[in-house]
Amino acid sequence: MKALFLDCNDQLAPVWQRVVRADDPPIDVNLTAFAPDELPRLLDGYEICIDDHSYLPTVLVARCARLKHVVFLGTGAASYMKVDELAGRGIRVHTIKGYGDTAVAEHAIALMAAACRDVARMDREIRSGTWTPREGMQLCGKTLGIIGLGGIGREVARIGRGLGMQVIAWNRTRRPGDALVELDELLARSDVLSLHLVLNDDTHGFLGHAQIARIKPGAVLINTARGALVDETALMEALRSGRVRHAGLDVFQSEPLRPDHPLAAMDNVTLTTHAGFRTLEASITLLRRGIDIVKRIVNGAGGSQRAGSISERN
Repeated sequence: MKALFLDCNDQLAPVWQRVVRADDPPIDVNLTAFAPDELPRLLDGYEICIDDHSYLPTVLVARCARLKHVVFLGTGAASYMKVDELAGRGIRVHTIKGYGDTAVAEHAIALMAAACRDVARMDREIRSGTWTPREGMQLCGKTLGIIGLGGIGREVARIGRGLGMQVIAWNRTRRPGDALVELDELLARSDVLSLHLVLNDDTHGFLGHAQIARIKPGAVLINTARGALVDETALMEALRSGRVRHAGLDVFQSEPLRPDHPLAAMDNVTLTTHAGFRTLEASITLLRRGIDIVKRIVNGAGGSQRAGSISERN
C-alpha cells in the first residue's frame, strides 16, 4: 500500500527524519504547499494519507479513488474533514490521542499568565514607543475552572494547583474520584476558565450567549481546544463589555485567522497560531505514532515492508 505524508513542513521535516526507522514502510513526503483543488492530484495512487492539519473536503476526497485511510496527526480530525462522510466512502480516519497533553497544558498556562498580566499588549506598546505599565491579575489564590477533564485538562489542573490556584472542573462524563461542579457554578465562580473539550455535534458552540452571560465578570477565558467550541460573536461582545477581561486563544473557527478579523484588533486578546501541541517532544511522539499506524495498516493489508526510505513528492 502506498502512503503519502500530505503536508509536511520545514518544522516537521527534521523531526520526521529523526523518528523514521529502517523497518518502516516507505512513506512519500510532500513538502510543497498546495491549493485545495490540487488534493486529488497529490493523492492520486495513494491508499494512505498522513494529514498534519490540512482540510480534506469530501467533494475532493471523493476524487481520490484509491484512498482508504487518513492518519490525522492529532485528535481534532472533525475540524478538518467530515469523518462520517469519509467513512461512508470506505475511508477510515485514524486519530492520535495523548501525544501532547503536557505541551498543550503548558501552552494554556502560558496564555493564562500572558492574559492575566497583559504581556502581549505591553510588548506591542513598548515596540511602538509607548511605556505604560499595566496592572495585572495575580493567579495565586484565584479559582481556575477547567471545562473538560481529559488528559490535557488534568495536566492544566496539576499545574494550576502548583501555582496556588483553587481548581474546580466540569466534565461531560463523571468518573470515580473526580470532584466536579455543575457548569453554571463553574462559570460563576471561576476567575480563569480553560477549555479542553473535544469538538463534535454536541459541543459545537458549547459556550454560547447564554453560557458566556453566566461567566464571572472580569474572568479570563483560555481556549487551546477548538475554536468552534465558543460562539465567536458572543465572545467578542463579552470582551468589548468587560464581562470577559481577556481571552487567550490558540484556536479559531477558521484557520489561519485573517489579519483583518475583529479579534486581531482587540487589545484584550492574546493570540497564538494553533501551536499548543508544537513542542519537539510532542512532535517526536506524534510522528512516531503516525508512522506506527501506517505500519499496522500495511501489515494488516499484507503489504511488503521495505527499508524506510523517505522520498520528497512535489
